[in-house]
Amino acid sequence: MTKGHVFLVGFMGSGKSTVARLVAAAIGRPSVDLDDMVEQRSGRPIPEIFAEDGEEAFRDAETQALLSLSERPSSVVACGGGVVLRPENRAALRRMGTVVFLSVSAAEALARIGDVSTRPLLSGAGGSLAATALLAAREGLYRSVADIVVDTEGKTPDEVAEAVSAALEGAS
Repeated sequence: MTKGHVFLVGFMGSGKSTVARLVAAAIGRPSVDLDDMVEQRSGRPIPEIFAEDGEEAFRDAETQALLSLSERPSSVVACGGGVVLRPENRAALRRMGTVVFLSVSAAEALARIGDVSTRPLLSGAGGSLAATALLAAREGLYRSVADIVVDTEGKTPDEVAEAVSAALEGAS
């Protein structure tokens, strides 16, 4: 099995949180959700952080949460969709473990998410266009940090988790 953390990166709706829990159970490691860590540390939900303090403040909190993982046991970590935006985060991901990119199309991501009201970057009239533009802007960053790429299109969370676990087994 791989050393260090297993980081799941990808666009919102790619299944990172669900798949992280499934993979963690399968390989016997704790599951950690970076967005949950940010909310716990700040005492506020992410949409509130965005609304009151802005995206930059959220990204600062996200970076701090990511870096704090260096002090925790090897876990399966569901990262927020924008964690790859900062170069220091990309370097930390590579340094602290194995990075798995869960690939998904914008259309499928939106279908999975359904209600986008809790997604600050998608809420509003142009949610579909915003999703397509965001994914296009981020996909190269996801691929640049990925040790493993798993296509989630049309797959159940269990199928994705099995593919991730098998890829991790092959990467060790």
